[in-house]
Amino acid sequence: MMDPKLSEWLNLILRWSHVVLGVLWIGQTALFSWLDSRLTVEAPEDGGPEKIWMVHSGGFYVVEKQKQPEILPKTLHWFRWEAALTWISGMLLLTVVYYMGGLMVDESQISLWDDPTVVLWKSIGIGLGTLLIGWLVYDLLWISPLARSPRLASAISLLLAFGTAYGLAQVLSGRAAYIHVGALFGTLMAANVWLRILPAQKQMLAAVQQGGAADMTLAARAKQRSGHNTFMALPVIFIMISSHFPTVSYGHRLNWLMLAGFTVVGFIVRYAMNRYNQRPA
Repeated sequence: MMDPKLSEWLNLILRWSHVVLGVLWIGQTALFSWLDSRLTVEAPEDGGPEKIWMVHSGGFYVVEKQKQPEILPKTLHWFRWEAALTWISGMLLLTVVYYMGGLMVDESQISLWDDPTVVLWKSIGIGLGTLLIGWLVYDLLWISPLARSPRLASAISLLLAFGTAYGLAQVLSGRAAYIHVGALFGTLMAANVWLRILPAQKQMLAAVQQGGAADMTLAARAKQRSGHNTFMALPVIFIMISSHFPTVSYGHRLNWLMLAGFTVVGFIVRYAMNRYNQRPA
């Protein structure tokens, strides 16, 4: 067992770090989602570069979107480490609170003849396996021909997520099942950034540097994954705070169904936000 004082310090530091990094990442994602929507709505009719004016903190800012940049800047700012560090801090927190904190299974899920150590390692294997297999299934789905029909692929993704929540609720404690669904969404989001969005942007940049034109199909795929991240963000935030409200979340008799319901609500809110951002100026 970990020393209680050490455990408390680790919990405090990791939770603080995870929340701060998550705020930075999700905030950046929300800002760029809003920018993309407004730039599209306010695009000039003459076909010129999409540009938007903003005011904040006593300053005026002009943001211009270039799909095919003619001149590359000396410094190009990338947004990537917030995703990586949020995921890393989350995995460390998952390890300290759940894998080392005895929260993976309920006492009712352990029979008199079970070896608690074996049960713990099995539950950890299920949790980590969910993250790996979940990414592989999600990524294969969205690079398959089914991705040509986003609504169908989205419906399948939701059903798979709900099935995962139900399955985890049968073999893990309600709280552990919830947090692993959140960890799965967080893993998908971070992997989207590092394995799909950034590589596409680097390929587009390399093409421009060589005097060619960027492949806009890469841009469309990157934007699609970025859009997925904006939708998963709200359910992840719900799961992060659900531990404070067990009666209506992981402690409910139909906890997996409650999670499915709140996930749908989060998606609806995100969709409404996107529609609002696309309103005429």
